[in-house]
Amino acid sequence: MIVDIHGHLGSPGDFFVPEPSAQWLLRMADRVGIDAIGVSHFVALNLDARRGNTMAIDLATQYPGRLGAWLVANPHDRDGDRVIADQLDVPGVWGLKVHPDFHSVPVLDRRYERYLRLAADHSVPVLSHGQTRSDYSDPADLAEVARRHPGLTLLVGHAGLWTDGFARAAELAAAQPGLHLEIAGSRLTTRWLERMVAIAGADKVLFGTDANFLDPRVGLGKVVHSRLADADRELVLGGNAVRLLGRRLPPHRQPSREQDLLGRRG
Repeated sequence: MIVDIHGHLGSPGDFFVPEPSAQWLLRMADRVGIDAIGVSHFVALNLDARRGNTMAIDLATQYPGRLGAWLVANPHDRDGDRVIADQLDVPGVWGLKVHPDFHSVPVLDRRYERYLRLAADHSVPVLSHGQTRSDYSDPADLAEVARRHPGLTLLVGHAGLWTDGFARAAELAAAQPGLHLEIAGSRLTTRWLERMVAIAGADKVLFGTDANFLDPRVGLGKVVHSRLADADRELVLGGNAVRLLGRRLPPHRQPSREQDLLGRRG
């Protein structure tokens, strides 16, 4: 099963996204062999988390098994955790999304604590934007979050984003049991992917594309055409997501898809 753990729907408003719809995202997924995509809605990230989260849930309900919803945790919303608590058991919800840089609140700020406790209590993962040297989401700060919350599964989005931070992010993930790396980003090349797996272990690295913001074909290609061992590649492409999401990820529809795709990579 191939699972894109990091996707979006809608348009962020401050830059152009040519294809903001769920229909385009799923057509592209069908073309390249991606079975399921976890999405947060740009309305939730940029404008209104409550409204955008409802939009993401509605789309996950409309496309069961294909789309999963990441619910955006807005640290500025005093009662946001109570609203999300009532949504976490809705079919199609995968977990929480935090974007400290969008919200200008450091991930170690106490305003995130209620969301992190909620995720740990409900055994759902948290996908965070991760950006090396950011005052809000540096991977070292995310590692500290994972240390403070031993039962939490925390995904470092973009694995730190900048090339000079990839190795350090991998070392942090290797040292912290709850910390994992998500590999979306145009700067994260196949060679960097291979190096991350060598440092952190294949069980700590998850496939993501940042579609519809980025083209998913590029993100998938760097994994499919990597020199990873087949077993490691399968973990990155979906095995780890299946393990971490558990019952929240329905069985995929076409068991042979991944093997067919990998068989064509030569």
